[in-house]
Amino acid sequence: MRTPKKPKLAVFKLASCDGCQLSLLDCEDELLAVAGAVEIAYFLEASSRIVKAPYDLTLVEGSITTAHDAERLQQIRKMSKKLITIGACATAGGIQALRNFADVAEYARVVYARPEYLSTLATSTAVAAHVPVDFELRGCPVSKAQLLEVLNAFLNGRPPRIGSHSVCLDCKRKGTVCVMVAHGTPCLGPVTHSGCDALCPSYTRGCFGCFGPSASAHPSALRPALTRLGKTDAEVARLYATFNAAAPTFAAEHQALAPKKGPAA
Repeated sequence: MRTPKKPKLAVFKLASCDGCQLSLLDCEDELLAVAGAVEIAYFLEASSRIVKAPYDLTLVEGSITTAHDAERLQQIRKMSKKLITIGACATAGGIQALRNFADVAEYARVVYARPEYLSTLATSTAVAAHVPVDFELRGCPVSKAQLLEVLNAFLNGRPPRIGSHSVCLDCKRKGTVCVMVAHGTPCLGPVTHSGCDALCPSYTRGCFGCFGPSASAHPSALRPALTRLGKTDAEVARLYATFNAAAPTFAAEHQALAPKKGPAA
């Protein structure tokens, strides 16, 4: 009796820090089960072994910041039956998308001794801005549990069960006292997508928005509460100019409040 072929899994990296790929390697107890369920056909973070395309399921980490990566992404899409983006860089442009609100040439001049050697785009954009994407998994980095759920769902032909609620609901479920109410700590939990199990509020720190805007995020409604805590418009703008600065909902609030010189002002 012929053994059925395992689906081929590929993992690609664009402009990123590798943290979301490491989330898969950090699965530890579950990693052997994943390796047993799929053929890891391309995953240079873990192995130099390369199996030819096509790939049944492809994970892409990282944003598009160069013309080379934009071209490479087109090839990745053609090689992949299903494509899932993982992490804030791939789903919202990442921290490097701060360039979208400023003068990239000026940034390069300040940082690099020979900026003329650079070849970069003026913006950092999400993968979905360039090719069709079958699912976006948010986070900086992604949640190990959510990543396993997405893999399981696609391998079994069902939709991933990933909630779209805000971090606030996770705080309620855990019995975590609201850091804004109890401690006067600015927090983006009310407008941030769940996925971290409300990690920062669990340690009496405000949410930093690592998982991007929740499905029903309304940052302008949160603005008065942050103002009452003593935050100026510029300071509120900076809260949104981090890991998911180019996510449309966060970007709109940032642009409405930030000094016109850009996010670094």
